[in-house]
Amino acid sequence: MKKVAIFPGSFDPFTIGHESLVIRALELFDKIIIAVGHNAQKQGFFSIDARMDMINKIFENNIKIETDCYEGLTVDYCRKKNIYFIIRGLRTSADFEFERSVGQVNKQMERKIETVFLLTSTKYTPVSSSIVRDILANGGNAKQFIPNRINIDDYLNK
Repeated sequence: MKKVAIFPGSFDPFTIGHESLVIRALELFDKIIIAVGHNAQKQGFFSIDARMDMINKIFENNIKIETDCYEGLTVDYCRKKNIYFIIRGLRTSADFEFERSVGQVNKQMERKIETVFLLTSTKYTPVSSSIVRDILANGGNAKQFIPNRINIDDYLNK
């Protein structure tokens, strides 16, 4: 049986930290679905289509990675797709406290689901989508925080 995991998030935008985490997780799973969550109450900096396009460009040559988008609860998406592993990255102790709570609730909602926590590589600890968005929104150069295969200017002008 193939081990398939979901890596859910808003990925607004997808950063070098996300990329590193996915590459490391490929050692643990046969397939990873990077699932862009859509929250109707939040206006994204980049459209869902732009985020999906960025992720597809980053991993276009990797047959073990698939992208998708979804609305609603991650646990419901997992049930629908018969996925029982959720990958979450941890940058800080605050991330751990939040993600632990979410993982425990997901486990209560669906006992088959396991959340797999991966520590962020030290060099990526300060990199977050929120910080990158702030840099971009204020006209700064965030290219060093975005995967090399992405020309972020292509998405800023859309």
